[in-house]
Amino acid sequence: MTNAEFDGNGQKGPKPSLDEASVEDASLFRSFFLGGFECSTHVNMSGKRLDLIASTGHDRFALQDYQRLSELGIHAAREGIRWHLIETRPYQYDFSSVLSQLRAAQATGAQVIWDLCHYGWPDDLDVFSPEFIERFAGLSRAFTRFLKEVTDDIPYLSPMNEMSFLAWAGGAAALFPPFVRERGTEMKFQLVRATIAGTEAAWEVDPAARIFHIDPICHVVPCPDKPEDAPNAAGYCSAMYDSWDMIAGRYFPELGGDEKYLDVIGVNYYIDNQWEYPGSSESDTTITPSHPFYRPVWDLLKEVHERYRRPLFIAETGIEDERRPEWLRYVCREVRDALRAGVPIHGICLYPILNHLGWEDDRHCHNGLWDFADERGNREIYAPLAEELRRQQRLFEQFRNRSESSVIASAEEDPDEFPGLFPSLKKG
Repeated sequence: MTNAEFDGNGQKGPKPSLDEASVEDASLFRSFFLGGFECSTHVNMSGKRLDLIASTGHDRFALQDYQRLSELGIHAAREGIRWHLIETRPYQYDFSSVLSQLRAAQATGAQVIWDLCHYGWPDDLDVFSPEFIERFAGLSRAFTRFLKEVTDDIPYLSPMNEMSFLAWAGGAAALFPPFVRERGTEMKFQLVRATIAGTEAAWEVDPAARIFHIDPICHVVPCPDKPEDAPNAAGYCSAMYDSWDMIAGRYFPELGGDEKYLDVIGVNYYIDNQWEYPGSSESDTTITPSHPFYRPVWDLLKEVHERYRRPLFIAETGIEDERRPEWLRYVCREVRDALRAGVPIHGICLYPILNHLGWEDDRHCHNGLWDFADERGNREIYAPLAEELRRQQRLFEQFRNRSESSVIASAEEDPDEFPGLFPSLKKG
């Protein structure tokens, strides 16, 4: 990759210079890097209820997991509550399944963003019913009250994880519950209504609660030989803003949205978040920086910030296997470029922080910083990623100081090319 990048219209433009840097203190979190504990609880296509908190052993070994984070200078995390365990009878709540994680965070001084619904809900609920909204508001109110009773921290809540993705997966692609097609927009409306109701319910208990709205950012382009697909590709690009726009009342205001509901924005970005339309599971349509219409991540972040002017952080990013250190290095460099462009990014969440079993096939996904736990809660660390994390922590500290030496260090230690991630960029 050269110093000339492509803007959102496919036109080359200079990367932001260091003189343009505007670094805002990451006041939202107790550390710039966060650890994200995978907490999906949806029913998969074979009918099995997933529980990633249990299958990774995080519920049993939460204290050791948080101690490991603390030892690496990570003092903030993304967690999830398991709605299907908490509300086994309508409006009757048992939060005992959350206690091990909450107490572990308290014991280590960690700050937690709690996902209230990470894809899964109780079996008796129909996501399209009015009761879904009422029950979700009840859960939000009860959990916020529970947090207020057991901790002095300001509640950090993420009502519906990845609304846009969930609406597509469950209402359009039939990959997640309720496993239907041609109802994606309807499902998105319902999730937005639930989010607004849940936010109001949390604020009834604690008006200071911070609300995190997390969705992927992406960039979709037409195949070079099919320019007629450009409008459809552009539609995918604009759709990533739907849920945020609806929450803010900018789009379909009849859903009840308002700017006050759009608090903190979390963006998820992975290597396959840019692709050629229409995309295919049978062939690799992912585009890389060598593609003429690849969009730099820093530029995507800048667009999100300019559109909403809300606190922003990378809520999920990661990759599998030996490319983990290289991917972290790539994303961190893009974040520093975004900071140079004046985008106030408050943190980067390594997601997932623990290896886990695949949703559909139980394969061992090597995408975390630590592996499965043994019977005593010990986990093997992936040393190359830990080393890269420490290096990036130093670089961001230097960047914040913005001394002349930090500029030199960044240039010398942060290479422009990422041959393992983007083979087409290899020299020779």
